Amino acid sequence: MSSMTQVVRDQNNNMLRQSGKMRSMLWILLILIVMVIMVVMSFISDDRNDPIPDSSKQMIIVRTPSWSASKGIMQRYERCDEDANWVPVDSQVYIILGRNGLGWGRGLHSIPNDSNPVKREGDGKSPAGVFRLGEAFGIPSVKEIGELKIPYRSINEYLECIDDIESQYYNKLVENNTVTEVDWKSSERIQHSPNAYHFGLVVKHNKGDIKKGAGSCIFLHCVSLSGDSTAGCTTISRDEMESLIRWLDADKEPVLVQLPGSEYYRLKDQWDLPDF
Repeated sequence: MSSMTQVVRDQNNNMLRQSGKMRSMLWILLILIVMVIMVVMSFISDDRNDPIPDSSKQMIIVRTPSWSASKGIMQRYERCDEDANWVPVDSQVYIILGRNGLGWGRGLHSIPNDSNPVKREGDGKSPAGVFRLGEAFGIPSVKEIGELKIPYRSINEYLECIDDIESQYYNKLVENNTVTEVDWKSSERIQHSPNAYHFGLVVKHNKGDIKKGAGSCIFLHCVSLSGDSTAGCTTISRDEMESLIRWLDADKEPVLVQLPGSEYYRLKDQWDLPDF
């Protein structure tokens, strides 16, 4: 009886030791899984924190002294691949933008929580953030402008950009003679501003998943009057605007970065932005 009791005790002890080892192994496995998840999440987080696409090889940077400033500087950059440094192209140029400065826009970046200011329709602010660039347009005909590396359309009397938040065409550049229904009460008639829109370029702010009232009809275009601010666009001289659209290459997926200096330096390393 005594020997049987000892056998049972030994078996119980073995089971307890094995159970303890199993629990230790499970804890180690759990810790390893948590560590792997944390590493993966850090990579995902880094990707989300850098809105500049790896495939982008052209960048236009606009920097202003403050959120409320309506003037600043622009510098173009390019790189040969995603691992290369951004190299400046030509000289810095002076720009004029929205009369009330900048507000966070809707683009490739995530708008920081509790951000202020945020771009709204009619607020006189240019959008801050990172944005893809769309087609170019202008007074010269396609034949006159010659070969470009981005899409280009010649302005005609029908071309409008719709800023009516109730319209199905809100924040779209349309020719009014081609739509099924003219359902807007407010728009910008492009041909009516031949100095400003001698050359223009679409900034893809609030595109794709368009949010009504978040701002519309944002362009890079020519300065119309010396020193005159805009309702939300960014402007440079006509010669500089022509040089810009001739430099741009759609295959290089160009982006526009617009930020006040304080945000630029705060986000510089996180977004892998060049010294500027």
